[in-house]
Amino acid sequence: MKTVKQLGVWMDHSTAYMMELKGGNIVQNIIVSEFTHEEKESSISKSEKLMHNKEQQMQAAFFKEIGEGIKPFGNVLLFGPTDAKTELFHVLRADHHFDAIKFEITNTGKMNEKLMHNFVTHYFKVLNL
Repeated sequence: MKTVKQLGVWMDHSTAYMMELKGGNIVQNIIVSEFTHEEKESSISKSEKLMHNKEQQMQAAFFKEIGEGIKPFGNVLLFGPTDAKTELFHVLRADHHFDAIKFEITNTGKMNEKLMHNFVTHYFKVLNL
């Protein structure tokens, strides 16, 4: 029987902590959105419409990069303090490459890395996945 790969993703609109549970340990990768405060200031100084277009393009690229990291996994926990996890989920559900992946979405507050790692480990241990 093939082991299902497990991934926890804590995210907001600027950062995603991708935490693979591998042999009881966490292997982490961090993805950062390119839409920084400086980018927002630069875009808005030209026009608000340009800023919104730039923000949408960069958010789409951010979500695409996270999605590429999620593809090899069978169980994915999306969690964090903002609606970014739900927005990402809707984007991924529209793509049939993610049909076989089981997703769980959970609201949490801000967490440091140790709390994130404990949350992911506990989640998959409790569910016995």
